[in-house]
Formats: sequence, C-alpha cells, structure tokens
Amino acid sequence: MAEGYDYVVIGGGSAGGVAAARQVSGGERVHVLGAGQSHRHPLLDMPPGIFKMINGSRYMRYHRTVPQAHLDGRVHDIPQGHVLGGGSSVNAQVYMRGRPGDYDAWDRALRGSNTGAGWGWDDVLPSFTGMEANNRLADARHGTKGPVAVSDPGHINEMSRWFVQAMQRLGLPFNADFNGATQHGVGFYQFTNSKGRRSSTAIAFLEPLRNHPGLTIRLGAEVARVAVKKGRAHAVVYRDRTGTHTVAASAGIVLAAGALMTPKLLMVSGIGPAAALRAHGIDILADSPGVGQNLIDHPEVPSTAFAAGRHG
Repeated sequence: MAEGYDYVVIGGGSAGGVAAARQVSGGERVHVLGAGQSHRHPLLDMPPGIFKMINGSRYMRYHRTVPQAHLDGRVHDIPQGHVLGGGSSVNAQVYMRGRPGDYDAWDRALRGSNTGAGWGWDDVLPSFTGMEANNRLADARHGTKGPVAVSDPGHINEMSRWFVQAMQRLGLPFNADFNGATQHGVGFYQFTNSKGRRSSTAIAFLEPLRNHPGLTIRLGAEVARVAVKKGRAHAVVYRDRTGTHTVAASAGIVLAAGALMTPKLLMVSGIGPAAALRAHGIDILADSPGVGQNLIDHPEVPSTAFAAGRHG
C-alpha cells in the first residue's frame, strides 16, 4: 500500500525546502524525501564550520565529471549538499542573487519556447525581498521581515580591508551592496547568517514547521523513480534502510533534487532523450531531448597567498 499525500517533494535542499514549506502553509499534506543527513550539527551552524565539513564529509556528495576536452582531459568533482537544507546547509553563506539581466534573458527564452514566463527580474524580485530579513538594508531591493537572516560579517580582517582599498586605488568602484543596482565593483559580501548562526533553508523554512501535522520529512531516502500512469506522475518509489517504499501524491510531485539528480530521476523514470534512454534499456514515456543537457556551473578557483612582515 502506498502512503498518500497531496504533494511529494523529492529533495530537501534549498528549493525543496521552500516548496514544501509553502505548500504546508497553504494547508496541503506534504511528504519530503531527502537522501542526505539531518542538518542538526553544531559545525553546520558556525560560519567557519564549512572548512571542516566540505572535504570527505557525510554531509557532502561528490559527483565526478567525464574527462573534459577543454580542460586538457581532466576529471573534476562536482559537490552537492547531502543534508537537509542542501547547499544552504554547507555553503559559504554568501548572499548573492545573480544579475537581473540573466533573469530577464531566461524570461525571454521561456517566452520564445512557449513554456510560459514569469522569470524576469521584476517577477522574481518580490520573492527575494519577501524571504529576506536584512539587518542593514531596507529598500525596493531588500526586505527585513522574511525568514532568511541576511547580515554583514561580524568581523572583517584587516587584510581584507587593505585588499578592498587596493582595488579602489586600481580604479574599481566600491560597492556597498552586491544585490543592489549593480554587481560591478569591490566590497564586502553579506551572509545568510545571524549572530553567528547559519540561516539555511532547513532552519529558516522547515524548523518552524517541525511539529506541523501536514509535513513529513524522511531522510536517508534514495528515490529510485517517479511512477507515471496514463501520462500523469502519481507516485514516487524510494529505498531506505528498511526496504523499498511507494508514496503517492494526489496533487503533484516536485522534483527538486539538484541540477544533477533531478534530470537523472527524470531519465530513469522514462523522461528524457529517447536515444539515451533506449541505450540503457529504459522504457520511453516522453522523448524530451533537453533533459540532462546544458548544465552551466560556476567554477571556483581558490587562490592562497602568504604575506610576509607586518603592516607598519
């Protein structure tokens, strides 16, 4: 017998947590399936705890790329949060929304493909300001009453100040708000943190609903596939340490398992490029060539330097 809910949310990360909280607040019965760990660990709360957690931790899952032709054949790791709250529970807490022009470009692309719109900057800005509780900024671009705490760093190292001053001497303008009118310039980030405690999706959106009768969260649940009947996704099959289970959704299923696992789940469920599905012996429910394509990640190149002597 399948358990029954209004919505099943696959993934307890940043997107899944918000989606689940909003449905529960609207009176729906929601079941969240997350493959990772609980977010309740003191090092996950601390701003520098990321350095203890990011390498070889059970709170991270590392995917490996195929050899990259444009990187001299090298293979790279792509880390994802393996914990309730997803990346928001293990990231560096930098509060950065992205460029308004990118949202407008996505909106134009969606309008052109006849799949709807609503991704323009003016469309998404109210969602950003509505979830933000900024401790310094309050204007058309910033909110102060949302669930996500946003604050300035509690301490700024002198070396950081010297770096920012040096960049200004070289001609870069000082930018007091990288989520303001422009991201051009040099300055100090704000963080999703309040009084030294991380403000992850798990803490901001799910903790307040911990005892809500409409919310069920199951961790350590590896989703095997989405069950489709007569063209409609109606249930999710998952495995945990007790065996294989099925949970049904009467209203809808939300796939929010991240940029890598979400297309994989679609494909193993029979939705994706027909040739790729056929090669793996998967029954084709929908030939959707775009599934699993066009991933654009943000590369990170850490740079470590040592300064000799003392500032005089």
